[in-house]
Amino acid sequence: MSYQVLYRKWRSGNFAEVVGQQHITDTLRHALEKGQTAHAYLFTGPRGTGKTSCARLLAKAVNCLAPIHGEPCNACENCRIFDEGSMLDVLEIDAASNTGVDNIRDLRDAANYLPAIGKYRVYIIDEVHMLSTGAFNALLKTLEEPPPHVLFVLATTEVHKLPSTILSRCQRFDFHRITAQDIAAHLTRVAASEQIPLTPEAALFIAKTADGGMRDALSLLDRCRTIDGELTETAVAKALGTADKSYLFRLTDALLAGDAAACLELIRDLHANALDMERLGLEMMNHLRDLLLFATVKDADSLVTAAGDTIALLKTQSAKARPERILSLMTVMEDAAANMKYSSNRRMEMELACVKAIAAPGGQAPGAAPSGQVAAAAPHQQREQELERRIAALEGRLAQLSAHGSSTGVQRPAAPAAAPPAAPAAPAAPAAPAAAPQAAAAVPPPPGGAPATGETLPMPEWPQILEQFKAANRPASSVLTDSTAERTYDSTRWDWIVHIYSSNKGVRDTLKQGRNADDLKNAIRAVTGLQVRLHPHPPKNAAPEAKPDSLAGMAAWQITHT
Repeated sequence: MSYQVLYRKWRSGNFAEVVGQQHITDTLRHALEKGQTAHAYLFTGPRGTGKTSCARLLAKAVNCLAPIHGEPCNACENCRIFDEGSMLDVLEIDAASNTGVDNIRDLRDAANYLPAIGKYRVYIIDEVHMLSTGAFNALLKTLEEPPPHVLFVLATTEVHKLPSTILSRCQRFDFHRITAQDIAAHLTRVAASEQIPLTPEAALFIAKTADGGMRDALSLLDRCRTIDGELTETAVAKALGTADKSYLFRLTDALLAGDAAACLELIRDLHANALDMERLGLEMMNHLRDLLLFATVKDADSLVTAAGDTIALLKTQSAKARPERILSLMTVMEDAAANMKYSSNRRMEMELACVKAIAAPGGQAPGAAPSGQVAAAAPHQQREQELERRIAALEGRLAQLSAHGSSTGVQRPAAPAAAPPAAPAAPAAPAAPAAAPQAAAAVPPPPGGAPATGETLPMPEWPQILEQFKAANRPASSVLTDSTAERTYDSTRWDWIVHIYSSNKGVRDTLKQGRNADDLKNAIRAVTGLQVRLHPHPPKNAAPEAKPDSLAGMAAWQITHT
């Protein structure tokens, strides 16, 4: 007898053997036990989760001559014929290769014939979403009111592609991804019966790789069973063509340390060893997700599926970074994984992602850059450093104001004996403005050697910024065609103000809509590297509009995005 692969050999023989879909098997078993089966069922869910197996079990159970509590007896003549594959009354149709209306018309005509052996003629239509529109229309009437001896079971992985007219005529059952623990437990039972030396760690590794599909898990076990000796996690990883996951820890350590050279060298080595870069990006996202759980949840062991030594490593590495930093890395990796789907050079995309992750706010390792470079890189500093500068400046102002109050009290000229005691107190008030230049000196210098607050600088880059804005948001860019811009630095908020001058009165309303202002800010940041606020204005030579309140008018023109 020829060898039979494990996923076929271990196909469920009754509903009790179906793994991870108890909410479905219990409902079907109770309906069969009470004789209340529907005429059409729709099974939907990810691949390898038991849709076809449950459809076959349903077909077997409705034709069983002596069912036991809704389960097929597996002993009667009909069950035996079914197990041999000779049951003429059960037809499995692959809709992917029988998509036409003529195929469904033939099915509809054959449905009128009585069963040859069993009680029901059961039609199992797999991948039903592949049927054409005409085929769906031909199936509608028969699916809604089939002959009493006919039962339909439709199976699909893409239920959103089915017409609502089909959905409304079926009882729908949604199959879930099987948990890694349930898959690992089933693999352990199969391995024990097949005399495969499988360790619990290896079973869990296969279960995670299968991503919720039992058929995939059994296929992977079938692939690994030829290994000599015990199937350990390391041996299974090698057999499946995936190295151990230590490279994920090394790459994450390099990102957290701000070591771009180490990241690029590791990517080079992984690429040379034929590791797909898109897969690396997805693995990094899963790895960072586990780190985030350990960094934010007190007891995350139950939420992370991994071997014991891997969990210990995850806990250790999660202590090296705050959740905000991990989230930032996840965002970069998610963008890289999306870009790699359409990129011709996936390695370059991964390298760029690592460099971006290090250059992003919070990505520079402490002490990694010389102190002289910090001021020049101020627009790209992390938010925390900006807040620390603000706090230091405020503390400096408070200290200087306090010192000024003390000095004025000491240096105030003494009043003559004959003078009233309260008379000299009034001249002390004008002394406060004299301290203002000293207080302003405590403000950190603006980035890039910018001028003091209030001094206006031209923006020769404005045409280039508009081109960048046009590429990102063509409709909104049209209102800025004849615009000009200048910039000033606001030391009270440590950012730039870009003043936009345009005769188009729609600039203000346009920038208030959707992401238009954000897209323009991003274009300015891409060209100049500056974090800005936007202030639209009429042209400089235009006559000012009469406004009842100048402050209210300024607020109406100002658009502030923090």
